[in-house]
Amino acid sequence: MATIYDVAKKVGLSVTTVSRVLNNRGYISEATRKRVYETMEELNYQPNELARSLLRKQSNVLGLIIPDVAHPFFSELASHMEACAYASGYKILLCNSHLDPDKERDYIDMLKRNRVDGIIMGSHTLEVDEYRTLQRPLVTIDRMIDASIPYVASDNYLGGRLATQLLLDKGCRKLAHICGNLALDLLANQRDAAYVEAAAAGGVEALTYETGTNVFDEGEYRELVKQLFAEHPEVDGIFAGSDLMAAFVLQECARLGRSVPDQVKLVGYDDVPMASWFVPSITSIRQPIRQMGELAVELLLKQLAGEEVPPATVLPVELMERETT
Repeated sequence: MATIYDVAKKVGLSVTTVSRVLNNRGYISEATRKRVYETMEELNYQPNELARSLLRKQSNVLGLIIPDVAHPFFSELASHMEACAYASGYKILLCNSHLDPDKERDYIDMLKRNRVDGIIMGSHTLEVDEYRTLQRPLVTIDRMIDASIPYVASDNYLGGRLATQLLLDKGCRKLAHICGNLALDLLANQRDAAYVEAAAAGGVEALTYETGTNVFDEGEYRELVKQLFAEHPEVDGIFAGSDLMAAFVLQECARLGRSVPDQVKLVGYDDVPMASWFVPSITSIRQPIRQMGELAVELLLKQLAGEEVPPATVLPVELMERETT
């Protein structure tokens, strides 16, 4: 295996000069830079990234911890983050926590050992002090962990109000909100608060069905929807906490012979691409997923550059009406 000494010898330069080329330090002519890289390719030399990061005190790698990349919202979010980071000269190290505190802690330790420059958290299951002591820039997605940690979110309260008001305007008289576990104290809980307030103002009955603490368990979505219709078959308007949840509502309505939107009107959340693929296509509250992901990366990079960043960045949402309403 070729070493940096082999590259220096073949190209006729000092090891120090070759190192400066690799680490982009000091003035190096384009001709010299080209000769070094051509020789590296010829000798199949692979720089030691860990050694280079120790020298630069920078790895150009960002950590991303999310609950589950299989979930449509997080897969789209991660894709946009990776593209934004790569365009800025960084790579993403992706970790699935599955909302397991031990797993999340292990991943945080791994990211620290690998000297990532900063971490984006789309999951948080640990005590606040464990995040405060990470000793590297941190940004959270849709989670307010601590006043000292900046976060990016969409306007969850507005999303809940838009969804509920549409169901009311369509004439629904008994509503249900299927959502994640409200005890987790996430910013997404504001959707339910807006739903309850709007339903009360409209003078209609409003039920809330919560998942367990594993809010991304698809099997639980199916059982929760079945339970809702078994206990309240007269429900005629449903606000689902994600487009994936809404898909299970469509499935159960088909099984029960309940026509959507004639007998049951349905609004999902996120507006991931799959929302428009179903028949009927799902009305949804669109989160600006791309913008959220890009902003999270940009805020992290600004912290790395020593710049001040706002503690909270809240982006607007939009109602996308389709066939389920």
